[in-house]
Amino acid sequence: MPELLSRDEFRTALEEAIKGREAKNASFSQAWANGELKREHFARWAENHYHYVGPFADYLSYVYANTPDEFTGAKDFTLQNMYEEELADIRHTDLLIRFAEACGTTRERVEDPANMNPVTRGLQAWCYAVAMREHFVVATAALVVGLESQVPSIYKKQIVPLREVYKFTEDEIEFFDLHITSDVVHGERGYQIVLDHADTPALQQRCLQLCRWAAEMRFSYTQALYDTYVKPGLVAA
Repeated sequence: MPELLSRDEFRTALEEAIKGREAKNASFSQAWANGELKREHFARWAENHYHYVGPFADYLSYVYANTPDEFTGAKDFTLQNMYEEELADIRHTDLLIRFAEACGTTRERVEDPANMNPVTRGLQAWCYAVAMREHFVVATAALVVGLESQVPSIYKKQIVPLREVYKFTEDEIEFFDLHITSDVVHGERGYQIVLDHADTPALQQRCLQLCRWAAEMRFSYTQALYDTYVKPGLVAA
């Protein structure tokens, strides 16, 4: 039976659970970073991404409700994360829609769930299931460490071609700039909550499993964008 890992061992294990499964290595991310996509591909990305990140505050609300009152630090972080998604200067989804419109799609198309592909629907459903059913520290490991902490490494590579190759304005790509900064903080705070509160071998192992699955889910979601919207055009050509 696994023993309780030290704080340093557990931190390393969480990081290893993501390695080799990062969404930045999926074909869609690589084609984006290399300037090989078209604006229509970004539009399809936005129409899918909205339905993954749009309910993020909803996912977190279940985690918040499942967190015992005595863990005030964890509850405060989750509440702050929800606030930043929905009630800060501008809603993150509105910034996403601003980018989507610059790519040639519309708010109506972005908000219509009929425009996401089956893998995106699966990711969204998985996030809801984890948030509702798992221990709060396991859900934090999945949603914040496994998913959200990856964002800066993805967007840092993607924002450069958006400026230099595709010539988007700073207003149009504010969504990416904001998350490069904010999700560094969110990801690290998520790590600290997991390190603080996964205090049994069973909880640690479940956190590692769900963190690994989260990374696999995000990779699969990102790869599916390439397979669904980019690859058919290459075959036809």
